[in-house]
Amino acid sequence: MNESESPENTHIPAEDPALEQQESERDCIESQEKTLKQSPEEQEHAAHLSKDRFSLPAKIPGYVMMRSLGEGSYGSVWLAQEENTGKYVAIKFYTYRRGLDWSLLNREVEKLAELYTSRHIISLQGVGWNSDPPYYMMEYLENGSLSSFLDAGPLPVSEAVRIAKTVLLALVHAHGRGILHCDLKPANILLDANFEPRLCDFGQSRLSDEQSPSLGTLYYMAPEQADLQAVPDSRWDVYALGALLYHMLCGKAPYRTSENEQAIRNLNSLEEKLTAYRDLIRTSPRPAEHRKVSGVDRRLIEIVDRCLETDPKKRFPNAQAVLSSLLQRERHRARRPLIALGIIAPLLLVLGLIPVAGAAVNQMVHKFRENLTARALSSDFISANLLSQYMERDLQDRKEQLVDLSTRTLLRQNLQKFQDKDLPEESRLQELSDYLNQEKEIVDKKRAELKREQDTSWFLTDANGTQIWRDPVRPTIGQDFSHRDYFHGHGLEYPKGKAPKGIKPITEPYICQVFKSDATNQWMVAIAVPVWDLKEEKVLGVLARTTHLDQLLTGFDESIRGNSERIGDRKIALIDNRDGKVLAHPEMTADTLRKMSREEVDRLVLKKKHINQLQLSRLAQQKNQFGALPTVVDDFHDPVEAVLSEDDQDNVWLAAFSPIGTTGWTAVVQERRSMALRPVAEMRSWLIEYGLIVLVTSCLLIFTVWYFVMRVLTERRGWDWSRHQSEKRSEQGSTSASWPNHSNGI
Repeated sequence: MNESESPENTHIPAEDPALEQQESERDCIESQEKTLKQSPEEQEHAAHLSKDRFSLPAKIPGYVMMRSLGEGSYGSVWLAQEENTGKYVAIKFYTYRRGLDWSLLNREVEKLAELYTSRHIISLQGVGWNSDPPYYMMEYLENGSLSSFLDAGPLPVSEAVRIAKTVLLALVHAHGRGILHCDLKPANILLDANFEPRLCDFGQSRLSDEQSPSLGTLYYMAPEQADLQAVPDSRWDVYALGALLYHMLCGKAPYRTSENEQAIRNLNSLEEKLTAYRDLIRTSPRPAEHRKVSGVDRRLIEIVDRCLETDPKKRFPNAQAVLSSLLQRERHRARRPLIALGIIAPLLLVLGLIPVAGAAVNQMVHKFRENLTARALSSDFISANLLSQYMERDLQDRKEQLVDLSTRTLLRQNLQKFQDKDLPEESRLQELSDYLNQEKEIVDKKRAELKREQDTSWFLTDANGTQIWRDPVRPTIGQDFSHRDYFHGHGLEYPKGKAPKGIKPITEPYICQVFKSDATNQWMVAIAVPVWDLKEEKVLGVLARTTHLDQLLTGFDESIRGNSERIGDRKIALIDNRDGKVLAHPEMTADTLRKMSREEVDRLVLKKKHINQLQLSRLAQQKNQFGALPTVVDDFHDPVEAVLSEDDQDNVWLAAFSPIGTTGWTAVVQERRSMALRPVAEMRSWLIEYGLIVLVTSCLLIFTVWYFVMRVLTERRGWDWSRHQSEKRSEQGSTSASWPNHSNGI
């Protein structure tokens, strides 16, 4: 059964079937381009494909048609059962009556008939030349094509090599009969019940002495094959075998990317497509993903690379040469255990004491490390919880101050006056600004007395989102900020100037989603409250205050960070526990972030496993009635340290995470693991030092014993040999003396 006739394979991008004549090739390839005008024949082809795929093309005496297996470019493939024996076969009907199809049918049947003796090539069961439509039967392989298995990803290395060897056996058999396949690809390799591969679809094959070109399938076709004047060569199949093996190892064909496919698809003529394909292979870097696959050894890499050589002279000359190289690789791999055993066995005797001593040392070190890590994480646990509570309380204090101010009658009256168009605008604005400046000054003074960080800004917008007051004063007054989350409270920010029509201001106090400062790229947060009219009927405006998130950390007790002169062995940070973005960090200063793009700042995120831990911690907090539940890890990798630090080699930390109320943030307290566990390293070094002394002493004793044992054995062998020689000479002497008697006796 030819799985390349299935609908899945006909839709694979850039897989253009090879045709015998240049005009037919151009028609077939252009018919795959949806943007080109279809010819009458192609319209007929498309109309046929749109019919019911379960419509039986013809009945064959002696066979019961079971079901359709697929629809392709030249017809359909059906599963049938022989009535007498119950044997299943696949019948390929050539539904479309064009001269080209008859040529392909004739060629494929001839080649299959010639190669019937190979058990690695699908066998021909019968041909219906006079049927309407014509057909041929082949054995049915229920596991389908290799292409369907590769859709799920690459194969194990051993399985890929096994399939490649079997395909090579089929190619060697075909080449020995003077037949070149010319279209080797996963869709043309079928798998039987035991998952043994069979080579099929010889519709594009050529005899070795033919001069007519044969186009294969893009990304499996050798570059020199992509030429309408090319002469068939056995090295075409060698290249395709290399592409097939590469696909099985890496999960995709070499050079095959969406960009390359689109670039070739956009071309109009066949010549342009073929030229572009040749240029792509010859100018692109050599495929190298197979070098990164686990289990691929140097010899297998060399085989794949040599098969994929763009210069056919550097390629394997034929399939037999590739098969010989694979077999030689297997023999080499089979000898490796014996060589390794010959090297390792003597070392095992010398190193036999190491596991015993090592187990004792490791047990002691492990226990000590566990205790020390637990103590360090316990300290970080407490610090993270304190930091979380401190930040939550600080945010709550800021919000309560705004709520208190927003409910004051004087502010509400001034805001209502400001919206009274009958009064002069300058008078309305001045009175409102003076009042807000005075209140902000009082708040700033209180925070200064408590040694807390000041806000970055305060501002007031009207009910439409237009900013009417700001301190410090900036040119933003009069601009529309209705797209900001602190105004509408939707949990996201709309593009500037594109807020939904009729958007309403918040009606409850709100801590908005974090956003980046336009000036410094630092993360900021705004705390906003609505200002109602005196009758509590409508919102007159939104009063908000903003602060940089790193300022929230600065206000916490500096002892949390430890000695800053030790290059930050202990740090605190702030994380968005929804996506793992780092919001505040000692390394994320304004000067540093100002030099980075917004996209680079967005890439400062935690590893996936730590993000999952944060989310689990968040869920635990929601179920816990006693507040935040800090999470601790002993292998935390600081993403900011990895990107911004000049020396990120020691970037493993002990860290404690604690969610901050309902903000969606997480406070982090971290300390460098190498510094926290330095006593462990010192103890381990001491144990290893004394262990080496014991080991060397033991080895010296063993070698000394061996030396004397070997001397004794050598002397014993020498003494035994001398005595043996003496006895032998005595025997020879006695034999010589008695020899004449034997002579006489004879």
